Amino acid sequence: MSNNFCKCDGEPIVYIKENKDMLLIVILYVDDLIFMGSKDAIVENFKEEMKNEFEMTDLGLLRYFLIIEVQ
Repeated sequence: MSNNFCKCDGEPIVYIKENKDMLLIVILYVDDLIFMGSKDAIVENFKEEMKNEFEMTDLGLLRYFLIIEVQ
């Protein structure tokens, strides 16, 4: 919340950060963090911020989440 994210009213595990030219969506589930953004630079910047703040492993692009295949 200190990074200007808004908690989604309809889904409490979803956080959104947006302004006129960018969108970043973060999903927190137990010990998993899934995020996507409107620009690659925004995604990379967020990833680096999280790595600096927390011990984190980057597993690359999302393929499966809770037995659901993502394409």
